[in-house]
Amino acid sequence: MPSPPEIRDVIIIGAGPCGLGVAARLHEETPSVMFTDEEHQRYHWIKKHSGRMNLVQARRSKMNGVRAEKWNGNSSSGSCKNGSCDTDRHRRGSTESDSSVPSLSSSTSSSSSASVSTLVLDGSGDRWMQRWNNAFRTLEIEQLRSPMFFHVDPGDRDGMLAYTQEVGREEDLWEISGCVGKEMSKHKKKKRRQGGKQQTIGEVEIDERDRKDYFSPSTGLFADYCSSIIRRYSLDEPGQILQREVTDLSYDYLPKGSDIPASNSKIFTVTTSTGDKFYSRAVVLAIGAGGASVSKIFPWKPTSEAEGAAACCHSMEIRSFPSPHVQRKIQRRQETNVVVVGGGLSSAQIVDMAVRKGVSKVWFLMRSELKVKHFDISLPWMGKFKNWEKAAFWSADTDEERLEMMKTARNGGSITPRYTKIVRQHAARHRASIHSCTVIQSHEYNPDTQTWTLTTDPPIPNLPPIDYIYFATGARADISEMPLLSRMHNQYPIEIKQGLPCLTDDLMWRPDVPLFLTGRLAGLRLGPGAPNLEGARLGAERVAWGIEEVLEKKKDVSGECEGFCGLGNRYESLRLDDWED
Repeated sequence: MPSPPEIRDVIIIGAGPCGLGVAARLHEETPSVMFTDEEHQRYHWIKKHSGRMNLVQARRSKMNGVRAEKWNGNSSSGSCKNGSCDTDRHRRGSTESDSSVPSLSSSTSSSSSASVSTLVLDGSGDRWMQRWNNAFRTLEIEQLRSPMFFHVDPGDRDGMLAYTQEVGREEDLWEISGCVGKEMSKHKKKKRRQGGKQQTIGEVEIDERDRKDYFSPSTGLFADYCSSIIRRYSLDEPGQILQREVTDLSYDYLPKGSDIPASNSKIFTVTTSTGDKFYSRAVVLAIGAGGASVSKIFPWKPTSEAEGAAACCHSMEIRSFPSPHVQRKIQRRQETNVVVVGGGLSSAQIVDMAVRKGVSKVWFLMRSELKVKHFDISLPWMGKFKNWEKAAFWSADTDEERLEMMKTARNGGSITPRYTKIVRQHAARHRASIHSCTVIQSHEYNPDTQTWTLTTDPPIPNLPPIDYIYFATGARADISEMPLLSRMHNQYPIEIKQGLPCLTDDLMWRPDVPLFLTGRLAGLRLGPGAPNLEGARLGAERVAWGIEEVLEKKKDVSGECEGFCGLGNRYESLRLDDWED
């Protein structure tokens, strides 16, 4: 008789950076080493437990230090004796437990009996970062846009820098020039009068002492660093990642007569396109911009005829470059013309690659001005003023305010100074033509000639027939349009602001529904950096805290918590008090 299906602790949907960040975080014993007082987690923890902090003084007890009341108990609900607390603790979802502070991670090994059981489902493959690596390989991108401290390692903020030095690959680091030291930001410039004359005074965005952080890794170095994280936490065991496209998600009690044992609590049923069903107590939705559930943005909906003839595609759908039709014309030494639509870094990378692959001319169209930025969020969110920016975001009164702050910080697509220089060099050699504030007004595809006839506003003089169009126009993160969440919307409706869910502070769908969202879908809680690698790491931290509460894992080490909440003191046994007398 076949064994009943397993109910796992956590199912992670998505094997990209966000999914990897969560999986690694769940297996990290001491994540607090990566955080400083100025960073988000401490701010979040203090805000969450504000007004509920007791300073416990116990000279000869093993309990000493600041403990949150929810774990420490109080005079009305219980007492703590001999380093253990017997109290009825009110927890999320109106559940109660007699326990010390729970912890998910007693070991960095995934085979530990105390660690959570996880399963990862991803539609693109059965390996971590497969879609990510394929996209970088297809577009021949050699360098990440992110600085050195943007990564998914939960154990060390400077982990990538340390790894680079350890393996001796400093040559794989590219300096991000112009944002450290003397560079002055326009919006930070101030006017002051000195000696009767007006003088412009600029403020440095990023301290000179942080220069070591503002290098970006090569794609190969970053991939190898992620592989080291995967090995460290044993996240590559057979069967831990399955190639499955999730199509439906439900959270309910199991019906009687089902193949798995009856449960007194609700569990998730995750259904895939193959009809397989998986069960878990918590689910993490960690899908990025390239997932099948994300709506790609087009200036117009391509006709089936154009799509069938492979006359255009979205940048997220590129499988080979250039297209077979354009490649054949290049081989026959015929003139080729390609249009790239978009204003972000991907569009500039496609322009560069098209020129390098032999396209005669690339027409680069963007609907707004050409914006040149080192990162896709403004420097104040990364430099010396980031604490003020983040605190203002987390302290905002409404999600509408946060949404406006996100829009201001990101300000649409932008291109790095390096790729701006590359594209302009192509334009100087007449291999590319840059057209800002330009939109396609009409379009017609001729299947006989396999070319497009386009008109633009404003008009582009002498625009020839176009062989292929690439839409590097991004994707829309709108949970109301994701089929896999339709059942969740019906059973557990939540508020949505312009496609983004209004989650709890722990990134949960609702306090009574342990569905966690991270990455760009958690933007209203994580801030403008949510879609970036930093957002993957910060989101994993919040998700781990929430999962800890949901699963109520227990760990009691000498009456102290050494879990990843940051409570307690792992060096308590070294206190001098015990040696007195």
